[in-house]
Amino acid sequence: MEEKNLLELVPQRISQWETRENNRIDILVPKLRGKWLGKWLLPKMKKPHYKVRLDDIGSFVWQQCDGEKTIRQIALCLRENFGEKAEPVFERVCIFFKKLEKGCFINYINL
Repeated sequence: MEEKNLLELVPQRISQWETRENNRIDILVPKLRGKWLGKWLLPKMKKPHYKVRLDDIGSFVWQQCDGEKTIRQIALCLRENFGEKAEPVFERVCIFFKKLEKGCFINYINL
């Protein structure tokens, strides 16, 4: 998907997550994704998830995925909050969302 089209999409979180110190996010990913295995084995495992730990910028972007803001709006909020640290903001955000989509952590909703 080209960058212009991606910026107009509205992301929504579909994965579980936890907030850790300094308002950083850990995305929880089930170790077993199959329906049968997940249904029977996950509840019996001590640690049924592994964690994808996000940094400050990733955590900020994740928290903005409320199902209402477009990726463009999220990128502009990121620039406003992090300034030069987030640049090049649009390229960075597009790469991040492609990774989130590939990992099945988000989906896009149509408005």
